Amino acid sequence: MVELDEIHAYTGQKNYCRVWTAVDGYGKRLVSFVCGDRSTRTGLKLWETVGEPDVSFYCSDYWKSYREFIPAEKHLQTKAETFTVEGYNGRIRHYLARFRRKGKCYGKAEHMIEKSLNLLFLKLNNELTILN
Repeated sequence: MVELDEIHAYTGQKNYCRVWTAVDGYGKRLVSFVCGDRSTRTGLKLWETVGEPDVSFYCSDYWKSYREFIPAEKHLQTKAETFTVEGYNGRIRHYLARFRRKGKCYGKAEHMIEKSLNLLFLKLNNELTILN
């Protein structure tokens, strides 16, 4: 089971950067993430990295874009089965200030948000040995 969700960060002072995340619901590990907007096009970029035939099903919230690229027979739209990815979103907000509410903490560029997330997910997945 793979859980999908999106979270936003601020870039500049008035712009949003949406981060689409995919988390293994059983192994509790991040599978992939993509930065972009909230369009189906960005969701398709994520789907290219997580859309595998051996995954039993995909869980997401009710955002309409998910229905456009996830096959209906493998798609479960419910908030009850996205608690793992929502927990990851909470950890992102906890560790990275740019994902908290708007204030003085925001990313200047999308690529810096991606670099911050890469480091955080390496740490959360226990793949970054220098910080252990």
